[in-house]
Amino acid sequence: MFQAPIPAATLPWLDHVFSAKAAATGGVVRRSVRDVEREVGRARFVAEVRHRGFHLV
Repeated sequence: MFQAPIPAATLPWLDHVFSAKAAATGGVVRRSVRDVEREVGRARFVAEVRHRGFHLV
């Protein structure tokens, strides 16, 4: 399935989420659905979670 490239404006936010200390140590990183939708969009976030090998609840 083809995915459009991630807009450059969303990369710092995604990098910040996935580089959090909790993510690096296997902990839980919580973000509200509203924040995710505002910053990158839910579909893009789910795709990025799967791409990086994380779990999403």
